[in-house]
Amino acid sequence: MSEAEENFNVSLRPKALDECIGQKNVREKLQIAIAAAKQRSEPLEHMLFYGPPGLGKTTLANVVANEMGARIRCSSGPALVKAGDVMGMLSNINTGDVLFIDEIHRLSTPVEEFLYPAMEDFRVDYTVDSGLHAKTINFPLKRFTMIGATTRAGLLSAPLRSRFGMLYHMDFYTTGELTEILSRSAHLLKLICEEGTLELIAARSRGTPRIANRLLKRVRDYAQVKGTGVLSTKIVDSALKMEQIDALGLDELDRSVLKALANVYDGGPAGIEAIAATLGEERDTLEDVVEPYLLQIGFLRRTKRGREITTKACEHLGLRPCKVPNNTQADQPELFDELPASEL
Repeated sequence: MSEAEENFNVSLRPKALDECIGQKNVREKLQIAIAAAKQRSEPLEHMLFYGPPGLGKTTLANVVANEMGARIRCSSGPALVKAGDVMGMLSNINTGDVLFIDEIHRLSTPVEEFLYPAMEDFRVDYTVDSGLHAKTINFPLKRFTMIGATTRAGLLSAPLRSRFGMLYHMDFYTTGELTEILSRSAHLLKLICEEGTLELIAARSRGTPRIANRLLKRVRDYAQVKGTGVLSTKIVDSALKMEQIDALGLDELDRSVLKALANVYDGGPAGIEAIAATLGEERDTLEDVVEPYLLQIGFLRRTKRGREITTKACEHLGLRPCKVPNNTQADQPELFDELPASEL
């Protein structure tokens, strides 16, 4: 890995709230909470960041720790299998430290229940040995801040969710905000960009900084091999065309979902399981990666009976007009419909 690439990866994430771009509402709330906690010389309350992947949940967790001058210990839901895994982390935490758990909705039930008293009372009951020699020891813990991140907030149990004092929803970024992020990244990579090229990449980044930075690196590679290293409009268009990213940021999987709905299911409604089986993809991939953006731009509609494609999506893809019902209940007979005279 080159020195520039290492510098890019290390410096990509901001270290302070003032360096963060976008998520204005979340940043303002965090600034107030951090300032108040510092004035009282207390650790922050436990907080939960939730929203689609790639919007900066992990970044904000590190920023919060830096702003508080605290050490952060990171783990993920699937990695914490038993109570002993958590106990090892909790026993090494000092007052004010941050424990960050990514994909917290994937915690096992025993681990989740083990965390309840740790979050609420800063104590845990840990069982030592087993069988006749088993005994439970009550360990006091130092006051810490737990930060959870999840892409599936609906899968969190009510008892776990209620123990977070601050809940923040991460929104998609605007094209302007993504352009600022790309400008910072391009500066770190010492890229020469013609006017308007970063806006082109930002417009196709699905409102997600992670995707924006990934596309920037792919365009940089293309410019280096096929051009002079300078990002021009022609180079950007060619690179994104090779990546199969269209003008709205839709990739091949997005288009496959929409085409399946239009061609196989006559515009819908169709269940998510049926669509996943048709495409040979996992249901979670469609729900976490594909659907949020398609719903945001109005290309997909969720109903009680399944997913439906919109006329706007058909026009964008150049598909035949889809049979998109305006009222999903229109084909259901009313309970007290009058019977024809012939049936009386």
